[in-house]
Amino acid sequence: MSLPHRTGARAGHAPSLTGLADERASGALLCDAGTVYLRDGQVVHAESPVAPGIEVLLTTGGRLTADSWRDAVGRTGRAGGVGRFLVDSGRLSGAELEICHLGALFDAAYFALGHGSGPRGFQRGAAHWLGPVRPVGAAAVERETRRRGKLLDALWPYPQVDTAPVVLRRPDGRAPAVTPRQRAVLALADGVRTPARIARELGRPAFHTLIDIRRLAAAGHVATPRATRPEHPGRPGPPAGSAASAASAPPAPDRGPGAVVFTDPDIDLLRRLRDALEASL
Repeated sequence: MSLPHRTGARAGHAPSLTGLADERASGALLCDAGTVYLRDGQVVHAESPVAPGIEVLLTTGGRLTADSWRDAVGRTGRAGGVGRFLVDSGRLSGAELEICHLGALFDAAYFALGHGSGPRGFQRGAAHWLGPVRPVGAAAVERETRRRGKLLDALWPYPQVDTAPVVLRRPDGRAPAVTPRQRAVLALADGVRTPARIARELGRPAFHTLIDIRRLAAAGHVATPRATRPEHPGRPGPPAGSAASAASAPPAPDRGPGAVVFTDPDIDLLRRLRDALEASL
């Protein structure tokens, strides 16, 4: 069987999600940091190596056992019917599948379409193995991607914390107490695990984990590393998980043990700004 034909846009321009939606195209939009699947111009799924897939969210999150998932995949042969089989066999309700699917879709789409990642080709006719669940309009996906980037920047405008290994530091006595969700993140912060790996091990969406990481960094519970410039100027680097790249971020305010000391911003002012922003969310 031949592979779906990969097409780019005319005159050397990469295809856009909006343009494919206008064409009511079906296939896979290949991006630097993931893949977005369309059917009749609507987004039906998304994947990214940064974001845990729906199978991780369901199994590591405790809703399905790994054996149940493998059985579903084995019975359907990953031919586009895994989701339907899970519902028909009573292992998930339709609502459970839909909620988990939408969470995985928006999570992966954020990294696939966000800053530092862009479309590079389109595989016309390609379909995702999960099968149809609930399609989402392309405009809604792009709007949510922008909203998430702005939210992360509002919490803590240092996107380098999104990709660097998470390093614990001792906050001062005025730092807010951590929540149970944040405590689980801190328990895995060993200076080696990145936010993406922590999200995968916890069975949580990667974007939700980035929110915890940004808040923990703003409060001083984890270190904010120094921003680095991309190795190849003019070439997009890996997605940093925000609307601003690590190269353009302000100098890191980290003062953790063993960290390089940089000029510190007004921490009290940053905390007041953060509290005001969180109160308005």
